Amino acid sequence: MVKLRNSVGLVLALMMPGALLAETAQQQEKKHHSHHQGVDERGDLAMGFSHEKTSHHFRLTADGGAIEVTIKDPKDSASREQIRKHLSHIAKKFKEGDFTTPMLIHDEVPPGVPVMKSLKEKINYSFENMDLGGRVRITTTDAEAIQAIHEFMKYQIKDHRTGDPLEVDKQP
Repeated sequence: MVKLRNSVGLVLALMMPGALLAETAQQQEKKHHSHHQGVDERGDLAMGFSHEKTSHHFRLTADGGAIEVTIKDPKDSASREQIRKHLSHIAKKFKEGDFTTPMLIHDEVPPGVPVMKSLKEKINYSFENMDLGGRVRITTTDAEAIQAIHEFMKYQIKDHRTGDPLEVDKQP
């Protein structure tokens, strides 16, 4: 009987870490979902348009990257105008080294931001209209700045769950 109790105890002891890991995985999933829900909610407020009515894309390019936001419904002119207003404002703020908006949306300082701030004089931010929205082009010739921009863009891709490539776009 002693051996049986020890065997049962051993089986229970071996099962416990799996149960704890499963519980931890569930807790992490809830935390992950809660974080993304917060990003969506804070983003809608900060940007002035719904993430559900728009598509976000973050492109890595050899000279930096691009932030693109477009409307899903071509008739949604109010969202298109708000996208353009927001992105032109973002281009201006980023050029000044002000990354308050992404820090508010993500509830943390995104990777790459400290270097992008320190190298703001070496980075160009330009806003462009697109048929269904707008784009902020981020360009530089500085290798350290390019690396920081890519870190920032990869973070955006992951945190906004866009599914965009994490590699540099070979198109000019």
